[in-house]
Amino acid sequence: MEFNTIKINSTFTSPFESTPKGNDENSSFRKPLSLWPGMYHSPVTAALWETRSKIFESLIDPPKDAPPQSELLTRVPSQSRTTILYNFSTDYILREQYRDPWNEVRIGKLLEDLDALAGTISVKHCSDDDSMTRPLLLVTASVDKMVLKKTISVDCDLKMAGAVTWVGRSSIEVQLEVTQLSNDGTDTSESIALTANFIFVARDSKTGKAAPVNRLSPETETEKLLYEEADARNRLRKSKRGESKGVENGEKYRLDLLLTEGRIICDMPALANRDSILLRDTRLENSLICQPQQRNIHGRIFGGFLMHRAFELAFSTAYTFAGLMPHFLEVDHVDFLRPVDVGNFLRFKSCVLYTEFDDAEQPLINVEVVAHVTRPELRSSEVSNTFYFTFTVRSEAKANNDGFKIRKVVPATEEEARRILERMDADS
Repeated sequence: MEFNTIKINSTFTSPFESTPKGNDENSSFRKPLSLWPGMYHSPVTAALWETRSKIFESLIDPPKDAPPQSELLTRVPSQSRTTILYNFSTDYILREQYRDPWNEVRIGKLLEDLDALAGTISVKHCSDDDSMTRPLLLVTASVDKMVLKKTISVDCDLKMAGAVTWVGRSSIEVQLEVTQLSNDGTDTSESIALTANFIFVARDSKTGKAAPVNRLSPETETEKLLYEEADARNRLRKSKRGESKGVENGEKYRLDLLLTEGRIICDMPALANRDSILLRDTRLENSLICQPQQRNIHGRIFGGFLMHRAFELAFSTAYTFAGLMPHFLEVDHVDFLRPVDVGNFLRFKSCVLYTEFDDAEQPLINVEVVAHVTRPELRSSEVSNTFYFTFTVRSEAKANNDGFKIRKVVPATEEEARRILERMDADS
């Protein structure tokens, strides 16, 4: 049975407690605990795990020495398409689980749900429906830019839908759309609130090497267009990886220009521009030990959890920098460089990388969050993820503060100046 539309209900208890203790051998009450990783997660994650439990069973407990998939299948996008419905209008508890201080949906929880849904869609596409073959290990490789097109209220129902739009040899792109439904339950193209593209890579679960994935055959004109657009993005990503990173004369001039003001603040603070601030003075940091409740079905830390925690720190960084409540606009491209395991000591370090004043009514605050996997016993620290978030200031907060002004962020070192230029060039 295929589950293409999933209705989300509020969950305060374990799925075991809400499942009848009947003799039905297919009852989720009889599923092993390993099928319910990350029990702290949002209601969406719980529903996805329950709905796709048969596929997840084969992922978690494959037959010993099972052979790999022998023949690739050809799928159409509709076979992986999955829709999530948030019944905010009728489920008060669910609404409270997602509500932020402005009666809107908490963006951090939404990022978590997006990753969970994209992962389920990729599993559906890659499944060969044969329980005797070795399942693939699917890893989130990157997330393309997410843009919040409109605020998302918790008073109206919400729909999150997606499907596989492109595949390479061992990579998959999943496109997701978040739509705010009207009071009568309908949606239009104008009601699309957020779009995102997730890229997954497939690995052989036994050897860890890249593994081929099922082919994709787009059917409709829209699906063919989405495939072509995704293919163009893939070629662009490859070309950017191959570009030389040498410093040209023009870039050296830009570096010196950026560093000039920072040097004045460092060396002659009494003469510095009071409307500027050093990048290092905008930093915040938090840390945590990764717990088993935060793992995905492969035993690694859930990518959506990392995005959620990074967003919360970025929001706090923008808040303390601006002095007024920030308003989220977008997440730029995110690369998942290294996996994060249960038990790892994870440190999130954030800063305001730069500000933009092209639109006086909507100044932009660009926040960088870097996640480090730290192993004190090995005296090592590696970057696992770098996130870039863009905020502005909520219009109602700005209207109540006549003296509001965002300061210019300047680098104190050449390394900081390079990071700023790289992000400016990536955003242009």
